[in-house]
Amino acid sequence: MAVNDDCKLKFLELKAKRTYRFIIYRIDEKLKQILVEKLGEPNLTYDDFTASLPANECRYAIYDFDFVTEENCQKSKIFFIAWSPDTSRVRSKMLYASSKERFKRELDGIQVELQATDPTEMDLDVIRSRAN
Repeated sequence: MAVNDDCKLKFLELKAKRTYRFIIYRIDEKLKQILVEKLGEPNLTYDDFTASLPANECRYAIYDFDFVTEENCQKSKIFFIAWSPDTSRVRSKMLYASSKERFKRELDGIQVELQATDPTEMDLDVIRSRAN
């Protein structure tokens, strides 16, 4: 599965310039390529991000999570989320699972990885607990 150059460029913009809050990627089976599907503006919330993920289709996503530590320091962590809902097609789940490691290697700077098959596996409490 090829990775479109735009995938890496947008990730670097998120990482270095904080241009986006999140990026959602999809696999185009006809082109045999991973593409950027949606870019989330920096002012969008985690709810906006989860609402952007399709309920019945797999996706990869990057989320830039801002939080405050117990020492009152402002920090952020870049999450890689493999969204693979139980209701998606088996072929799609297999395609996303088999392409995930290679795709992650293309995105240098991921700090936390999360695999989610339903929304409760990636709710804000889970994100907070994994960020610390």
